[in-house]
Amino acid sequence: MKIVFMGTPDFALPSLEALIEHGYDVLAVVTQPDRPKGRKRTLTPPPVKVKAEKYGIRVYQPEKIRDESFVKVLESLAPELFVVVAYGQILPPSVLRIPSIGCINVHASLLPKYRGAAPIQWAIINGEEKTGVTTMWMDEGMDTGDIFLQKEVAIDPEWSAVELSEVLSKVGSELLLETLEKIKAKDIIRVPQNHAEATYAPVLKKEDARIDWKNSTRAIYDLIRGVQPWPGAFTFRRGVELKIWRAEIYATGESGEPGRVLGIDKERGILVGTGDGVLLITELQEAGKKRMSAAEYLRGHSIAEGEFFSDDGNKEDQKKDIYKSTSG
Repeated sequence: MKIVFMGTPDFALPSLEALIEHGYDVLAVVTQPDRPKGRKRTLTPPPVKVKAEKYGIRVYQPEKIRDESFVKVLESLAPELFVVVAYGQILPPSVLRIPSIGCINVHASLLPKYRGAAPIQWAIINGEEKTGVTTMWMDEGMDTGDIFLQKEVAIDPEWSAVELSEVLSKVGSELLLETLEKIKAKDIIRVPQNHAEATYAPVLKKEDARIDWKNSTRAIYDLIRGVQPWPGAFTFRRGVELKIWRAEIYATGESGEPGRVLGIDKERGILVGTGDGVLLITELQEAGKKRMSAAEYLRGHSIAEGEFFSDDGNKEDQKKDIYKSTSG
């Protein structure tokens, strides 16, 4: 089959590599434009572009895939199939109708659950115990097309979104190959989604990662795991933003004022009260500083038992909280 591959981040790499290694004719790769990254805002190519160029595959990076001039480029390739894996743009009807067989999408959820841009992150944030990968026929909706194949994956309770993404990307590449073998054998599967059961996974905003210490220990723990690598769960200490990268559920059912530092373990971390228990912070990052273990942080910062982490950056409010906690 003559295939045009569309994808952008690391998640798409195993699928592209699977196509190449199994001898599929990848006519071209379509990916997002190079974007500035890091503090120095260095223009950086997306991972899929780097991989495609390594194999000598033509790369296109349209700002908007719907532009008429680029639609004509795609038509000129005469593809039989589009394979789309975390591309990052919605394909309009003018693009969807180009390949003679159709458009297959590899989506990181068990559709119709978690339609949208961040299914891996929201599955963890919401405390799901399982997720999976779906290959589906693309239509004009957002992840609404008929299902081809699905594979379920149990979520390890210690995985972050980064680790779950790595697992699902490999599962997705295997499911893609199985899907293409069935298409080659003319074993076409189309299972309509039950739209009444649909849930959504919108693009993450920084505000989604703000820790509300009144939530349960489990909910905060899941948030920390789910919003990696971006935006990263955050809180405030004395008006300074702290990102919380790693934590452990220390206890549930214990009394402890939400956000209050209940204890310091110089070897393990910082014990903080939640809505229903205690969270142990083990890795964090102060704004503008490097990521470090809580033990390292404690060697350079004096944290008093009884002070508060806050869900906002108001220094005056936090000073009042600190005074209240130390004055009884």
